[in-house]
Amino acid sequence: MTPAQIVKKFFEEVRSGKNPDYASELMAEHVSAHQVIAEEELTVLRTPKDYADHVKEMIEAYGHFTLEIQEFIVQDSKVYVRWKQVGKHVGEVDGYQPTNLPVIELASAVYRIEEQKIVEYWIQIDRAGIENQLVRNKNN
Repeated sequence: MTPAQIVKKFFEEVRSGKNPDYASELMAEHVSAHQVIAEEELTVLRTPKDYADHVKEMIEAYGHFTLEIQEFIVQDSKVYVRWKQVGKHVGEVDGYQPTNLPVIELASAVYRIEEQKIVEYWIQIDRAGIENQLVRNKNN
């Protein structure tokens, strides 16, 4: 599979929540996950199981969400994806009790592929936007 096919399959199966455990087929044993949070970069090592558990936690918090890829760019072994995820606040999130109201996540990431596996990624999520929605939903 090409890097584009690997990342497309990752979004279709794993990131979408359809089959989180399929991460073991598409991710290396240890993946460097670079996360930009309020202009600070944090790098954590993730395993396919860690990532699958993370997606399952998102389903607990936001239900079976929709995921729309808005931009998809490939350059050699790197694939850039920008997406919009829409779910409902059905589980506790950062101390906010469920409201059953919509929550939209806007995010983007660059995935690096090596030997047909995701080995590294850089991700940015509009965390302030999610927080604002949770506060607004709580007050409605």
